[in-house]
Amino acid sequence: MTAPESVLVSVIVATNRAGEFLDEAIGSLAAQSETRYELIVVDDGSPDPTAVRQAAAAVGGAVVLRQAPGGPAAARNAGVRRARGRWLAFLDDDDRWHPDRLAAQLARFDADAAAVAGYCGMRTIDARGEVLIDADQVAVDDEADIARRRTGIILPNLMVRTDVFTEVGGFDPALRLAEDLDLLLRVAQRGPVVFEPRPLVDYRTHGDNVTRRFRSLVDAIGGVLRRHRAAAETRGETALVAAFDESLRKNDRYAWWAAGRAARASWAERHPATAVGHLCWALRTAPAGLLDGLRRRVRAQTPTMGAERGLIDGGLS
Repeated sequence: MTAPESVLVSVIVATNRAGEFLDEAIGSLAAQSETRYELIVVDDGSPDPTAVRQAAAAVGGAVVLRQAPGGPAAARNAGVRRARGRWLAFLDDDDRWHPDRLAAQLARFDADAAAVAGYCGMRTIDARGEVLIDADQVAVDDEADIARRRTGIILPNLMVRTDVFTEVGGFDPALRLAEDLDLLLRVAQRGPVVFEPRPLVDYRTHGDNVTRRFRSLVDAIGGVLRRHRAAAETRGETALVAAFDESLRKNDRYAWWAAGRAARASWAERHPATAVGHLCWALRTAPAGLLDGLRRRVRAQTPTMGAERGLIDGGLS
């Protein structure tokens, strides 16, 4: 980490645990080829604050803030309030970065002075660090592309200009899921979002992370999309409204895909009532999603695990 006057990136880690991956996550930051960054760790009521401080010590000069549990959005906002960098990056406590992550994305920002945010290629890995899904992100053309969630932009592969983050109000602390989608939709109204195609972030999926709560995730994404759709309709932005409609249909299809996967798993474990419950939930939540998904399957558009990854934490696939 570098001197305060030359900090370019403030890296925020919000954690409510000192989990088995925290050392690896912070170690991947310490290994960055770009050293003009600071680390701010927000301990959101973890049961072992000493372990959090020990992990943060891998980066010299790291700031550790401890607060009562308030959720990830509030914790990240608290970290940003201490930020000194021009850019913000958010490192989840179970993810890891390629050593050139910061350098490559900063180069993209240097090439486009108007950029308000940027994202990079991102792989999905398992608990052992093995790659499950290769990076499949593509460049977005405009705000409508972001609204329709054309590609996978979620918090782990996103960087945001600090002043823009503040101008749009930061994360909504009322959201426990899809807070990154909500933020991105507000940020994208302020200017270009640039893309670095190299796979510079590894998003980790494992038994403990929140993305397994698919029902809550579907509800949260739907709520964010409907709110932003209503705002676009009020502004008379018909193309953006159509993009949100497409995104809502995608969320309905995901509801059926995730419910179907959960139902199959429950059936295999000899819990037929639970399996039926998952399908009934999908029918209540997304009644049009089943037919829409079947139509797309007929057109050889079969959902994959990559589709799930793009939707997790409010992402954009």
